[in-house]
Amino acid sequence: MEFDIRVQPKAGRNSVEVNGDTITARVTAAPADSKANDAVVALLAKRLKVAKGRVHIVRGHKARNKRLHIEDMTAGEVFARLAESKKTERSNRCA
Repeated sequence: MEFDIRVQPKAGRNSVEVNGDTITARVTAAPADSKANDAVVALLAKRLKVAKGRVHIVRGHKARNKRLHIEDMTAGEVFARLAESKKTERSNRCA
């Protein structure tokens, strides 16, 4: 499954937000030397509970707007897992 994502490097904390069909990833890494790209892949892999090797940047390696490919997942699965990870993240912060 491929989808577009907006990346904000050098953020205060790592997070993923879903608003409708728009996904925004905020990562603390700087965009230099592909560190922000690596951080986005790691963050999404963690939130989606898949191996980092299944998350690929298809387009936008040097831009904030990127197209990602997640192997063996449907759009519904991606959005459901991101919504679930957001709920878990909130409950962990409150605890």
